[in-house]
Amino acid sequence: MSAPVSGGDRTRVSVVIPTYNRSALLRIALDHLTRQTMPVEEFEVVVSDDGSSDDTKAVVDAFTDRLRLKYHVHEDLGFRASLTRNMGARLAIAPILVFLDTGPLFGPDFLRRHAEAHESTHGRAVVGYAYGYNPEKDMAWVTPELERLGPVAAVAAVAKYRDDPQFRDIRHGLLERIGYDFSRRLAPWQLFFTINCSVRTDDFHAVGGFDEGFNEWGGEDLEFGFKLHRHGLEFHFAPDAWVVDAPHQRDLYALREQLSRQMHYFLGIHREPLIEIGCALAAKHLLWSWEDDYRDLLAWQHEVGDRSVGSELAESLRDLPVGTTVAVFGAGGDVPAGMPPMVVMDFDERQLMRVAATSSTHTDYHALGLCTPLADRSVDVVVITTRLAGLWDRWGDELLSEARRIARDVRVVPDRSTSGT
Repeated sequence: MSAPVSGGDRTRVSVVIPTYNRSALLRIALDHLTRQTMPVEEFEVVVSDDGSSDDTKAVVDAFTDRLRLKYHVHEDLGFRASLTRNMGARLAIAPILVFLDTGPLFGPDFLRRHAEAHESTHGRAVVGYAYGYNPEKDMAWVTPELERLGPVAAVAAVAKYRDDPQFRDIRHGLLERIGYDFSRRLAPWQLFFTINCSVRTDDFHAVGGFDEGFNEWGGEDLEFGFKLHRHGLEFHFAPDAWVVDAPHQRDLYALREQLSRQMHYFLGIHREPLIEIGCALAAKHLLWSWEDDYRDLLAWQHEVGDRSVGSELAESLRDLPVGTTVAVFGAGGDVPAGMPPMVVMDFDERQLMRVAATSSTHTDYHALGLCTPLADRSVDVVVITTRLAGLWDRWGDELLSEARRIARDVRVVPDRSTSGT
């Protein structure tokens, strides 16, 4: 680890670049940072190395006469992007952290635009645009075009292709839909990607940085954004703080499978219906409908209100022998007195608080029932009540699948278990 540099009182921005065996791309990124309109005295660059075996350290050393650089490397123990970013952030001295991946290119005003987005107001998480970033498409055509355009490739590519649908950020449609105004989204953090973002250093540390339990591709930036949102930050789009992704070969199926596993980890540390929906969607590779599905849940929650399903539970469970273990999806707040200890779940946390206030014998989870924390065949019976009726067309198959995973007997009120309607 290199020693801290002097001049911290003038440093406006710390650029944190996590890297792993991508020295050629790192060289290009560092070269772009030497061309910023922000004076070099006003920013530092922290390269945080996840255990590279190539010439990454030599590349960093080659720029020490042109950039204010710090370098950290730790042992290669597998994919540890969260830890790598956190280690970089711990070395940073500026009030603003700008996070970049190793590969993207950017224009000369990149750092100035990020700084201005924060210095005009406090309490922001800033999202920059990422031209050419779309892991779901073959973007191989971008690489030779960037090579052809030469040293000013990023600026030239944006000038030439900014209106080309094939060159758009994967988030473009959702950004356009909200008029690039994150206040119009319930969960703006779903569009917070570390390929290009920034946050104030004190806010970064206030939420604990990136969760280091994420050890595969995807999800750690969403969880970080989620914490920033809960911390009270507004999300701001900075269109002029853009990058151009330099595409590289990706195994899309493998990435999707990794993201699905990472979303299960996300749910394990923030167990609530919003994250449960994301977890279920990631398993089907349909994460882009997350915001709409969450809006639908909130609309149904408002419609169903405090509807009691106590009589449904009493009827559904009246024939059960003593000692039967039960879980309820959509328990509501009125669990009949005298019921044996049960696992009760509801999407409305207020209803669960009512259950807890009247009985200490039940185990409650703020959940829909799409991805529960229960083990396979851990209960005898699952009851799915009419509190989930308005969500059945969307989530019926998933609810039944999860219920059948954890129970030997599934009882749906009314019986929709075979019709799916």
